[in-house]
Amino acid sequence: MRIAVDAMGGDYAPAQIVLGAVEAVRKYKCDIVLVGDEEKIKAELEKTGMANNPHLIIHHASEAIEMGEHPVEAIRHKKDASLVVATKLVKSGDCDGVLSAGSTGAATVAAKMFLKMIKGIDRPSIATPLPTTHGIALLLDSGAIVDSKPRDLTEMAMMGSIFSKYVYGIDNPKVGLLNIGEEETKGNKKVQATYPMLKQAKDVNFIGNIEGRDIPSGKADVVICDGFVGNIVLKFAEGLAVTLFQLIKDAIKNGGILAKLGAVLVMPALKKLGRRLDVSEYGGAPLLGVNGCCIICHGSSNAKAICSAIGVAIECVKNDVTGHIRDSIAEEELLANDSETI
Repeated sequence: MRIAVDAMGGDYAPAQIVLGAVEAVRKYKCDIVLVGDEEKIKAELEKTGMANNPHLIIHHASEAIEMGEHPVEAIRHKKDASLVVATKLVKSGDCDGVLSAGSTGAATVAAKMFLKMIKGIDRPSIATPLPTTHGIALLLDSGAIVDSKPRDLTEMAMMGSIFSKYVYGIDNPKVGLLNIGEEETKGNKKVQATYPMLKQAKDVNFIGNIEGRDIPSGKADVVICDGFVGNIVLKFAEGLAVTLFQLIKDAIKNGGILAKLGAVLVMPALKKLGRRLDVSEYGGAPLLGVNGCCIICHGSSNAKAICSAIGVAIECVKNDVTGHIRDSIAEEELLANDSETI
């Protein structure tokens, strides 16, 4: 297993990216190709004492794509950018997957341009895990395509179901369509048009519409919405988790001696809860629909998040998520052709 990592992408690159790669090599016994400025990467590796580890390979790239750059223009003009080079390593077969904490738009464009889309899939989708009372709910799309069509949403349901089955081990994932009400007639025209398509979709365990409050309760294993709505949901969830913990800290700090004594007693439970709500525990989000493994990380990812994301990449490759999506789409097209013949 060999994963290409964009060492120059992210708010804390290359330091935290390199640290995450080092942790991943120790934890997963894989090979990591760190793509980017060779001198900077080597300097960070030397701090860890892993500069000569054969499982950590440096692949020099002279350029980096900044967060504010236009994705398409950046990919076209910066041909030696770390993200471009890392993605091409997957295209050439030198690496099994690519990971970046840099520009989400640039990572999506690079994957579509070099890895291409799976035949039969029109648009890619970012599948982001969210903690629930029953485990994890997969939210997609969470930002790849802001204006999806009903067919795109239906494809997301199929891809999310496959990912949940082969990576999370959920045998028959429940799929919910995010809406403003449970009734079939609720929502805008796009959501209303998607509902019957999901009902008819093969291998999709569609449970109907779900509302925003149903996501944290774990009513659905896979939550479907367009990227505009999904990204808002994701950012709200991240902000809410941080705010809740800050409110708890403030309440303990200002609650007097009894509050502080009580905090000591519940601290183990709070730490456990903190781990469940910590986005770094879940790593990156796979970009589903492209013909290869591509993992997109949060721009503020630390070493722990990068290590977890590499773990997600390994699971995607090991369980051949891309291959299962390819097979499922091919089967859908075959059935469609057969029905037309009949």
